[in-house]
Amino acid sequence: MGGDDHTLEFYTREAEQYAEFAGAQAPSDIMNTFAERLPAGAEVLDFGCGSGWAANSFREMGFNASGFDGSEGLAEQARTRFGIEVTVGRFEDFSAKRAYDGIWASFCLLHDSRAALPGHLARLSAALRPGGAFYLGLIAGEGDERDGFGRLYTYFSEPELREALADAGFVVSEVRTTEGKRYDGSPVDELHIFAGKP
Repeated sequence: MGGDDHTLEFYTREAEQYAEFAGAQAPSDIMNTFAERLPAGAEVLDFGCGSGWAANSFREMGFNASGFDGSEGLAEQARTRFGIEVTVGRFEDFSAKRAYDGIWASFCLLHDSRAALPGHLARLSAALRPGGAFYLGLIAGEGDERDGFGRLYTYFSEPELREALADAGFVVSEVRTTEGKRYDGSPVDELHIFAGKP
């Protein structure tokens, strides 16, 4: 988790309930598209892994998947439910270098400020090997707000994300939009961005 303490406190406090909500999900078209961009046996990081269900799906696809998350409670859920190896730390403390063939960052960076995004993307870019694949899931919109649980949500437009990703050394290859729902049931417009590291 990034710099927002209220959001981190929610996920730590509600770890078990949130893990039940997330469950063990089948791979989506988005996940399969990301997986198709990975080499066999790839090292994959589920950044902001939460309960670990996505990392588990990638592992079942034959990849070496691990997680990184700011909540010790959620990390423990990932370990207990799926046996996922999870490093616990703040997003701003992530410091891996050329360690992964693919990084999956699904709806996690929206829980920090807009000003923090460039630094997070730079760190993720540094952690990805040349030719690596990157997936970024965020919510489309403007500004930021807190939901009914006190979690910070920062919204982004596609053009600003393309610019931020380019600045961090990524090349965007595809952007998809879908309709989704947050944990509190409210509808959102989701942005799914596929990028690579030259």
